[in-house]
Amino acid sequence: MGIFPPCSSSEMFENLLGTVCGKIRDAPKIEEMKIKGTVVLMKKNVMEMTDVGASFLDRVHEIFGKGVSLQLISASHADPANGSRGKLGKEAYLENWVSKFTSLSAKDDATFNITFDWDESMGVPGAFIIRNHHHSQFYLKKFTLEDIPGQGQIQFVCNSWVYPTHRYKYDRVFFAYETYLPCNTPEPLRAYREDELINLRGDGSGMLKEWDRVYDYAFYNDLGSPEKGPEYARPVLGGSKEFPYPRRGRTGRRPNKKDSNLESRLPLLNLNIYVPRDERFSHVKFSDFLSYSLKSLGQVLVPEIGAVFDETINEFDKFQDIHDLYEGGIKLPESDTLKNTREFIPWESFKKLLHSDGDRLLQFPTPDIIKNDRTAWRTDEEFGREMLAGVNPVIIRRLKEFPPASKLDPKVYGNQNSSMTREHIEKNMNGLTVEEAIADNRLFILDYHDVLTPYLRRINTTTTKTYASRTVLLLQDNGTLMPLAIELSREQPDENVHDPICEVFTTSEHGIENSKWQLAKAYAAVNDSGYHQLISHWLNTHAVIEPFVIATNRQLSVLHPIYKLLQPHFRDTMNINALARHTLVNAGGILERTVFPARYAMEMSSVLYKNWNFTEQALPEDLLKRGVAVKDPSHRHGLRLLIEDYPYAVDGLEIWSAIKDWVSDYCSIYYNTDDMIQSDSELQSWWMELREEGHGDLKDEPWWPKMQTNDELVQTCTIIIWVASALHAAVNFGQYPYAGYLPNRPTVSRRFMPEPDTPEHAELESNPDLSFLKTITAQFQTLLGVSLIEILSQHSTEEIYLGQRDTSEWPSDKEKEAFTRFSNKLVKIENEIIERNNDQGLRNRVGPVNVPYTLLYPNTSDYSKKGGLTGRGIPNSISI
Repeated sequence: MGIFPPCSSSEMFENLLGTVCGKIRDAPKIEEMKIKGTVVLMKKNVMEMTDVGASFLDRVHEIFGKGVSLQLISASHADPANGSRGKLGKEAYLENWVSKFTSLSAKDDATFNITFDWDESMGVPGAFIIRNHHHSQFYLKKFTLEDIPGQGQIQFVCNSWVYPTHRYKYDRVFFAYETYLPCNTPEPLRAYREDELINLRGDGSGMLKEWDRVYDYAFYNDLGSPEKGPEYARPVLGGSKEFPYPRRGRTGRRPNKKDSNLESRLPLLNLNIYVPRDERFSHVKFSDFLSYSLKSLGQVLVPEIGAVFDETINEFDKFQDIHDLYEGGIKLPESDTLKNTREFIPWESFKKLLHSDGDRLLQFPTPDIIKNDRTAWRTDEEFGREMLAGVNPVIIRRLKEFPPASKLDPKVYGNQNSSMTREHIEKNMNGLTVEEAIADNRLFILDYHDVLTPYLRRINTTTTKTYASRTVLLLQDNGTLMPLAIELSREQPDENVHDPICEVFTTSEHGIENSKWQLAKAYAAVNDSGYHQLISHWLNTHAVIEPFVIATNRQLSVLHPIYKLLQPHFRDTMNINALARHTLVNAGGILERTVFPARYAMEMSSVLYKNWNFTEQALPEDLLKRGVAVKDPSHRHGLRLLIEDYPYAVDGLEIWSAIKDWVSDYCSIYYNTDDMIQSDSELQSWWMELREEGHGDLKDEPWWPKMQTNDELVQTCTIIIWVASALHAAVNFGQYPYAGYLPNRPTVSRRFMPEPDTPEHAELESNPDLSFLKTITAQFQTLLGVSLIEILSQHSTEEIYLGQRDTSEWPSDKEKEAFTRFSNKLVKIENEIIERNNDQGLRNRVGPVNVPYTLLYPNTSDYSKKGGLTGRGIPNSISI
């Protein structure tokens, strides 16, 4: 019989329909609404000009309904049918793309309106999917939703290139500008968060294309070109005990045809080296940087430059020849051909490339070191001062024993202990004995002996003729460092004899001894210049930071607070490093052509990386290790500087402290207990990958922080920000001010100290300036090197400095308030630096050359917007 009462079919249908309709009528109504939004983006541009072809195709696509769509994702309501991911709203399209024309300027943004259908059952949007059905990519800056019930405005800070949809195997997802630890992420967004990290890691295979967003690791196996001959072969750096190295970003290029362990290199003029698209320079910055890339084509310029100068090709005959580079230059011919050429060559860009002022070629800006006095750089006081306030103020250390001892194995290298005696130095120590000076912390040393000795024999088989130097200095009562003696050591002619050939030179003011003393300082400066460029600058900032960039993007979501803290300090670093591998540190590149270790430069930096210690990159730890400071709780920063007037250390400690306070304030917003750090899955994966992959060759070192406490997190993040910002600024942006005049910081020595009874010795007696110029960097190397460091010392007009941000949005008021305190503190520090530079009692602040120490100015003023060779300012990141 069944459970229903007997009735006709029509009656049954009417009863059922009435029941359903009643339920629908009685159910709560779903409020449908329209949500308005605005999207800010920059359309594809090429060299600051809109790509007309791409623009036309985009408009055609729009006509056929292939526009740019956005789809909101709920942060509060999950869809069980979609893996419990947030519910998806209906797709909506940017409005008026076809009719909206943007200017030709690459800097101009386009703003588009968009309207979404939404209802209360979807909850609050927390992310969105964007699909670009156009022909070309665009740069998505920001997306704002208005009048969200219960929320008001929701901001999405995107700052990412979005390529056509067919280029991706996944949806491009952007999250609201919020911050969540992994455990606090709204459940509907967790899978999207995890998926995004998986996409950024890639699958570890294949050649990466410009639209790929993959961050992955590789060895430095892209420096050599063995197919050109054995002189262009270079070892793989990284992955071995012999040649350890930080990892670089993977490109996936094909293996080298000559050696499958190496990656093939791109042609020199092809600068389209893979880095994730969002890590690449802006169009404006890339355009400026082209001049650097062209200058690396030194071999093309050799005959042209050589033909311009006098009969002693590739030699400066007198110091005035060098000054002419800044004061006169070379007159460009006014031929009919040249006039006609101007009609089709971008003449202003050409003149900028060739350092032309008006119609004069190769006229360089005058370096600060000779602006006020042409010869003050040669004084002993300035020589010592630059170890404290020059471009490489991070090496000098306190001398704790005399004579200086070597740590090299005597069974391999022989007796490498110093040949200096007390007679060499006590005559200029103002009555002090060596023992008294050591006990009173008065003796300091610039020591390149042990780091260079293992490579001297190989280096000196090239055109270079250099020494391993030790320079001992006395801290005087007026706070300046006075060089006392310089020991120059080189290898024996006989390979089987290990004890070095050593000679000690002491300060002298007259005659041939003064000429030899000036040469000895030049040899020491050559050592300092090469070590600075290879280790202090390249290895200890550029190379060691790149693994942090990669690991942060692979393991920390954009929603993670530590990602938001660190990401501004990684801007442009992967791009500048990729270009450096392409034209600067590669086999036959500009570094090998201009710095004394030549073909052994990168190999030597690999050997020295064995001594790198992450925790010692903290400025206080570095100062303590070098013995230039001692712990003292009664002093500011808990340290007492043994050289009170040490501009780099004094200013640096203020900056370090400000960074650490900011990091501590920021981290305390998200981590209340050490347990929260230990249970943060993304943070722990990030730190493990940094040690085991990014710096994998040093993964077993005991000094790595364990990342178990708040103190470890704060110290780690402070070190990263310090290295990427202030340390890099201190060793980079002073290059042109101090080394743009190469006699002050020669990069190569081409012959040894003249021996008595030789023509070279006679020349040193009769014409010491000519002998000096024939010893240091040659003319073409000078032009190439000065051109390079001029570019590297330039601040971009779009630079973002410490204490500044590229967005005004903040996830919370607490972060904003902490950052405001940080910015205000930097303003105060800058004013204090200015006061110290004006204090005439602090002789190391400006020195005999009258160049104030400004490299650690935070540059929070509008002055920073000018860019150029300012010699001041701390950019947020290693961006050049």
